Amino acid sequence: MTYNFDALIVGGGASGLMCAITAKRQNPKLNIAIIEKNDRVGKKLLSTGNGRCNLTNTRISAEKYVGSLNAKSLFEKYDATFLLREFKSLGLLTFADSEGRVYPVSRQASSVLDVLRFACNRYGVEIFCGEQIRTLKHENGGFHIKTAESEFFGKKIVIACGSKAAPKLGGNASGADYLRNLGLAVEPFQPALCPVQVKSDVLKSLKGLRAAGNVSLLRNGKPVKTECGEIQFADGALSGICVFNLSLYAKNGDIISIDLLPDYSEKELYNILISNKELFAGLTADNLMTGILQKRLSQAVMKQSGMKDFSRLCGKLTDIEIKKAARTLKSMDFAVTELSGFEHAQCAKGGVKANELSECFESKKVRNLYVCGEAVDICGECGGFNLHFAFISGMIVGEQL
Repeated sequence: MTYNFDALIVGGGASGLMCAITAKRQNPKLNIAIIEKNDRVGKKLLSTGNGRCNLTNTRISAEKYVGSLNAKSLFEKYDATFLLREFKSLGLLTFADSEGRVYPVSRQASSVLDVLRFACNRYGVEIFCGEQIRTLKHENGGFHIKTAESEFFGKKIVIACGSKAAPKLGGNASGADYLRNLGLAVEPFQPALCPVQVKSDVLKSLKGLRAAGNVSLLRNGKPVKTECGEIQFADGALSGICVFNLSLYAKNGDIISIDLLPDYSEKELYNILISNKELFAGLTADNLMTGILQKRLSQAVMKQSGMKDFSRLCGKLTDIEIKKAARTLKSMDFAVTELSGFEHAQCAKGGVKANELSECFESKKVRNLYVCGEAVDICGECGGFNLHFAFISGMIVGEQL
């Protein structure tokens, strides 16, 4: 069966749904269709924010993003206040936590998806789920899509089908493939907001532990990015939100340096360890950091600082050994080898390069072809920044349809 529409939106995620709603609000007479490969729309949206949907952040700024799109003026105009006003008009109540992360009052991602779905129904957006696209062509003054069951023709088309991140939720490179076939330059997708694989002699002993601290990404000895938060020690990798943010910038050969006690100076820690040396003089060396760190972590710190013989007594440790231990508490280093794969990534870097698109995200080469959401070459840190861009880019494109 063949369907004809004013506009086709490929992808029923955050940007695609918001794009359709905005287009129909602006012009109710438009015939809009969403074509979604999954059996339902918004599948990835339901998983965001640990199922609570961190939909934006009150501290939106271009500095929170990487990629070819310079979004400074974009975020000045379309900030969190703007987006939340739109969601309130759809019936969603929200709150912001101390870090500026915005969630639905219900604490349920389904509330966000429901208001979007209900708006689509209310405005008459047609949604086709379970439609795997076989071909997408630009012909006869529009865009022609063939799926296993149907054919669709649209005068305009929006590519809003995300990236390769989270393949279990439907992430793949299909959007990039469509765009390349239509002649656009696309930066290859790379995993982002994911665990960082590292090389270390002590990491294996730390598997499963969590610790609070500061993490810094170092390149040639100079800091690239510093974050604070909970670090998770995994099998061959470092994880946690603070590490995820470093993953946006990390390269093979970089160093992730952990400051396990950021509230203390190295000199203060040296004096504390000197005191512990006397306090625990008759105990074995692996007790030196009792009252400071979890024992497995303290042993790993001591090993990385050069202490290998834990059968020695604390009272026998040298001043040099104490100084090295204090230094390691402030800079426990792990060498970056690679990023974890797309299956562990919340988002992906890459997508259509900014110089291929107008300010309204229309292709400069192919008229009436629009791109929004993760298919654009921009990726933000954890905290609602990526969903914010997905929603507002969808709205901007929707206004053009």
